[in-house]
Amino acid sequence: MRKNIQSIRGVKDYFPNELKYLHNIESILKQVLHNYGYHEIRLPILEKTELFQRSVGNLTDIINKEMYSFQDKRGNNITLRPEATVGCVRAGIQNNLFKNNQIHRFWYLGPMFRYERPQYGRYRQFYQLGVEVFGLSDIYIELELIMMLNRCWKLMGVDKHLSLEINSIGSDKSRKNFCNKLIDFLKKYENLLDTDNKKKIYKNPLRILDTKNPDVLELLKKAPKILNYLDFKSKDRFKKLCNLMNLNNITYKVNNNLVRGLDYYNDIVFEWKTMNLGSQDTICAGGRYDSLSYNLGGNDIPAIGLAIGIDRLSILYKLIYKLKYNSCKNNIYDLCLISLEEELLIKIIQLSEYIRNIFPKISILTILNKGKIGDKLSYANKIGVKIAIILGKKEFINNTYIIKNLQKNIQKTVEKKLIEKELNKFFYC
Repeated sequence: MRKNIQSIRGVKDYFPNELKYLHNIESILKQVLHNYGYHEIRLPILEKTELFQRSVGNLTDIINKEMYSFQDKRGNNITLRPEATVGCVRAGIQNNLFKNNQIHRFWYLGPMFRYERPQYGRYRQFYQLGVEVFGLSDIYIELELIMMLNRCWKLMGVDKHLSLEINSIGSDKSRKNFCNKLIDFLKKYENLLDTDNKKKIYKNPLRILDTKNPDVLELLKKAPKILNYLDFKSKDRFKKLCNLMNLNNITYKVNNNLVRGLDYYNDIVFEWKTMNLGSQDTICAGGRYDSLSYNLGGNDIPAIGLAIGIDRLSILYKLIYKLKYNSCKNNIYDLCLISLEEELLIKIIQLSEYIRNIFPKISILTILNKGKIGDKLSYANKIGVKIAIILGKKEFINNTYIIKNLQKNIQKTVEKKLIEKELNKFFYC
């Protein structure tokens, strides 16, 4: 008995109509990144498992529950990347990019993989655009990154649906002091915690601050605040950033529970969230990770980065603009060519090549299937074609073509030598 093979749970197919809007989002991001002096890099999807174990944190959910890891044919432990910052740092170390505190501004785009519970806005294969900056320690780079992302949101028209939250998690030493106080607090209320959070008290109490449990969130309102345990340097940096954002009229909220889910972060962390997507509300997140290169065996270099969830941003974009996709309607072609006779199909194909030489940037479709002219024009209208060029026996004998404007439903017969002139009127008038 034949059986359909379904996709793996938690992955998504993207078809041309939806990709058109994804490409629009990505085009805006790439344009702004170029405008701010960032350069694209491409990183492997496969990395050694050890890379993530040494950097992300052995007590995080990513390491304990979510990584897609396996052994290759030589017995090496390999992992599909759950995120790309550590891969970027590995590449920088391996290629000697961090000598003499050199400044680098990189971006990359591609799939990440985590074995999470699939839900609205959360997939097991998901796409991120990452931004990484190396060699800058002053707080002004945090400000510029925030301003750059705000520019992206405005150009996309989603800025009013996003809110910026910031926090400082300080240095390793101040974080340890805070964790001790947090453990003392949580032990008093251990009976009020769910099973998952009880396990985290002694293993990784900071992860409890990232909970979605409303009862635990209510309890945490009485918990110690990490900002009260920062050393002078971290307090001063955080205060300076807040002042700079106030000076530049940047709206933000201080979230004392914002800690991020990766152990390599230090000092400033931030997230852009939305109220439109339910519990999967984070669209963009990042922070500083000054010790990561050194911990992975490289030079000590200051660094900061962020990741934009392209899938979630796309969902938000569609919700705002109420974009509905189907198999045809939004799949717009600039031009189609139709033959009224099967023996003239070769002439249509030759004409399409001639037009592509003249107009390499327009989208041209040759309708090669058999059928009546009415059905072919109906199909062309359905898929959003703007102009149709039609060739029949009469036109072939007279060395002419019918050019039909499908948007205005008007047509005219022209000689082949005048096709370029007529198409210029439409596409470049």
